Amino acid sequence: VQLQASGGGLVQDGGSLRLACAASGRTFSPYIMGWFRQAPGKERQFVGAIFWDDDTTNYADSVKGRFTISKDNTKNTVYLQMNSLKPEDTAVYYCAVGQSRFSLSIMSTWSTKYDYWGQGTLVTVSS
Repeated sequence: VQLQASGGGLVQDGGSLRLACAASGRTFSPYIMGWFRQAPGKERQFVGAIFWDDDTTNYADSVKGRFTISKDNTKNTVYLQMNSLKPEDTAVYYCAVGQSRFSLSIMSTWSTKYDYWGQGTLVTVSS
């Protein structure tokens, strides 16, 4: 499975960006797809996720109400629409796919539940 993230860039405080993550590979069989981010000098953190079967989403509190995850099954692509961006959203954003089921939705925030990762795309929000 390969994941290709795109859409990062430089945006001003309050602006918007849409990231995309395109998946490929014969063994692609998603249970969940998620977005994480890592700011300089900080640990990677959960941003949001979408369950492939029913489109249920889960977001970190820091982005809830500003970010929206959606997907296009026909393109095996997941999107992260980011609105009202803040300088503290500056980070490298990674998409990931988990292909094994788990029982608790909180587990969607655990990076260990994801099997494949994209290369990351840089988002910079200027003040």
